[in-house]
Amino acid sequence: MNEQNPPLREIPLHALHAGHGARFGAFAGFRMPIQYADGLRAEHLHTRAAASVFDVSHMGQLRARARDGRRETLYAQLEAALPIDFADWADGQQRYSLLLNDAGGIDDDLMLVHLADADRAEVRIVANAGNRDADLARLRTLCPGLAIDEIDAALIALQGPQAEAALSALDPSCASMRFLQARTLDLLGARCFTTRSGYTGEDGFEISLPLDRAQAIVERLLDDPRVRLAGLGARDTLRLEAGLPLHGSDIDATTTPAESGLSFAIPKSRRTGGAKAGGFPGADAVLRQLGGDVPRKLAGFASHTGVPIRAHAPIVDGSGRTVGEVSSGTLSPTLGHPILLARVESAALASQAPLFAVVRERRLPIERVALPFVPKRYRR
Repeated sequence: MNEQNPPLREIPLHALHAGHGARFGAFAGFRMPIQYADGLRAEHLHTRAAASVFDVSHMGQLRARARDGRRETLYAQLEAALPIDFADWADGQQRYSLLLNDAGGIDDDLMLVHLADADRAEVRIVANAGNRDADLARLRTLCPGLAIDEIDAALIALQGPQAEAALSALDPSCASMRFLQARTLDLLGARCFTTRSGYTGEDGFEISLPLDRAQAIVERLLDDPRVRLAGLGARDTLRLEAGLPLHGSDIDATTTPAESGLSFAIPKSRRTGGAKAGGFPGADAVLRQLGGDVPRKLAGFASHTGVPIRAHAPIVDGSGRTVGEVSSGTLSPTLGHPILLARVESAALASQAPLFAVVRERRLPIERVALPFVPKRYRR
């Protein structure tokens, strides 16, 4: 008997997106808006020029608190589970971190917010949609002294150079926020936990919306002529232009921080010789690579042939030997030519010899370029 796939889950604002003509597709077990009538390219360029609302309610929103109410318990357990350090982590500051396995591979990448001055100290966590259930189970195992629960709320990302102006019409206090700061905003009378962050390389905000007020808030944002809806298709091309890796494509359980250009996510205090060196899953493998060579690296490339180069295309050297594989690729709407991220042997990168992507048995020359492909415009 054939096993059927489980039915796709719907996000809270599904009806709103359908009413705006969204084209839906399956992503991480959810039925998600991929694009709207104007198409991916128009949505991408509008985000670069003005502001767009992306619905990212499929992502996991978690809250971690100590069962005994003690801040020290919260900090100690999370520092044992993740390569983080609360010693210099200000209240209301967001940080990027990694959930690692025992081999040093990246089981997921996370966004964390430290809330020290709450009535009961807590850490807010945003996990990738495809990993949310596994992350929750793993963190509960690694942190038995913590209560880690899902937050039942919608989540939107308002992104683009006009994001601040649009959100200020609802709560002017957002203008004083800086990149990776968190605050609770008053949006149409609803308390909405908000971070100045995003996944597009543009300035913007990620906003957790109470379910009973989510549609009204999004509709009010869309009343602003500067703001339009955008789908996951444009979100993917924007993040690729910004050189931001996607878990499950560019990084996964077999890739390490050093291989992935994510060494910055390991604080100095958790590295060899630091005040809190090691002590997190995969520490031995991760710290060993930080101090030496790695066999492969994630790198950015451009192609000027005009032929799109997609994920899984082989990367070969001049002799035809396979030295890597494309992990993400697109025809950049901003730059007008193909861009790609690829995992490539370190020796092949160091040699600076010509490399090629193989597409339909054609060898297309590619040029290594510095990341990001398009400059980031965060409000720091």
